[in-house]
Amino acid sequence: MLPKPQSFYARRAKRWCDLFFSLLGLVVLSPLFLVCALLIKLSSPGPVFFRQLRSGVEGRPFRIFKFRTMFTQGRAPSSLLTASGDSRITPAGRWLRNSKIDELPQLINVLTGDMSLVGPRPEVPRYTDRYSLQQREILRVKPGITSLASVAFSGEEKLLAAQEDKELFYVKILMPYKIALDLEHCRHITLAGDVRVLFQTMGKLLRRPGGGATVIPANPVIGSTSNDESFFRI
Repeated sequence: MLPKPQSFYARRAKRWCDLFFSLLGLVVLSPLFLVCALLIKLSSPGPVFFRQLRSGVEGRPFRIFKFRTMFTQGRAPSSLLTASGDSRITPAGRWLRNSKIDELPQLINVLTGDMSLVGPRPEVPRYTDRYSLQQREILRVKPGITSLASVAFSGEEKLLAAQEDKELFYVKILMPYKIALDLEHCRHITLAGDVRVLFQTMGKLLRRPGGGATVIPANPVIGSTSNDESFFRI
């Protein structure tokens, strides 16, 4: 079970940091947001933002902000998962997703208190409803824009593209690994730990804007949460 936050940072200062840096980020990045909005509208008809229901703290639902990267017409929503090469992705959307700029509007969610800068990535209720009792511990922590698992699995879309049954692979293999990583981080929430994750995220984006190739175990065990280094080398 995740311990209750003990440090001053976890109880108070983390939220103060979220408020300050999300507001600062929205102001500084506003010109980029305007450019992205224009590209999205020119690329395909539809709204600028993609709003999807996600599970927040204690499973409370909220709507996440992302720049829209998919067509809204003529493409059936066959899956909640998106892999590299998905035909639903717009021309502008490919660039937004590869650069991870599509995630920046989540600063709005951080400002409103639904999310944090660092925390487990929020899943859709369809997947959180399947969590085991142990996995549901992750819902005691505010979800974030980036996390330890986000860094480890920055090449997730390429990994999914290689799977015949993407849904099965995600639910039975990928999701348990991600939860295990984030649970470990959330057991000891510190300023140093969050800063480290933020710098690792920026480093990953600068080195590999589109996400690297993910190496998985030769014989992955369904549902395993082993921290096998070969799995996380991305």
